[in-house]
Amino acid sequence: MTIRRAFADLSVGQVHYAACGDASAPAVLLLHQSPRSWAEYREVLPLLGARYRAIAMDTAGFGDSADGGVPASIAQWARVACELLDALGIARADVVGHHTGGVIAVELAVAFPGRVRSLVLSSTPYTGEAFRIARAERPPIDEVAPSEDGSHLAALWQRREGFYPEGRPDLLEAFVRDALKVGHRVEEGHRAVASYRMEERIGRVTQPALIIRATADPFAAPHAQELLHHLPQARIVDIEGGMVPLPDQMPEAFAQAVLDFLSVLPP
Repeated sequence: MTIRRAFADLSVGQVHYAACGDASAPAVLLLHQSPRSWAEYREVLPLLGARYRAIAMDTAGFGDSADGGVPASIAQWARVACELLDALGIARADVVGHHTGGVIAVELAVAFPGRVRSLVLSSTPYTGEAFRIARAERPPIDEVAPSEDGSHLAALWQRREGFYPEGRPDLLEAFVRDALKVGHRVEEGHRAVASYRMEERIGRVTQPALIIRATADPFAAPHAQELLHHLPQARIVDIEGGMVPLPDQMPEAFAQAVLDFLSVLPP
């Protein structure tokens, strides 16, 4: 199935997205982790596109999307995502987010409730006060000092290596490509997540929700139960062996979890 890529002219400038499936089918919007891009869903798009209009956007400031010079924040990224729905003539969509994308999805559902039919929160952290305190005490996740000999490229790889499956250098290569494209702003996504006061917003989520727990993701897996506490309408689905790059590590399992959830929703 063909993936078609395009740009939409939005308030921040040109925003890039990739789409797959019939344009008349119900829409599914896919939001990526930091500092990745739409490419995190490259293998997922055709699987969802068989039944839906699947759209994976580059968050403003990531991939090939402009940031408009506006400070990075979850609220800003959710607004731009809604602008993309407007530009594509999509009145209502199911929204799937992984890591940072899941946090954006929560804000999108709260800020624009009529535009979001349901939420799939994959490896999504609960960014309450305890999260913010813990994050403030940790070093940057992906930030490395530039070097003249290029050794910082290996350092970027090594920062993530332990959280990616063995024997899959292609996944780390994809991460490094996206991280290099973001450049000195590589930590913006993590900082935006760490400053988002989810405890003040999540109680306003009324849409049906699915929580996908990648069991081998040490950052996100522990948050699943806390998310469930705040989203009593949700349920948890475990993907055994899933790690930080879940959508492109295990695209079939990921897509199937999403499809199973969407298939039982009311129209």
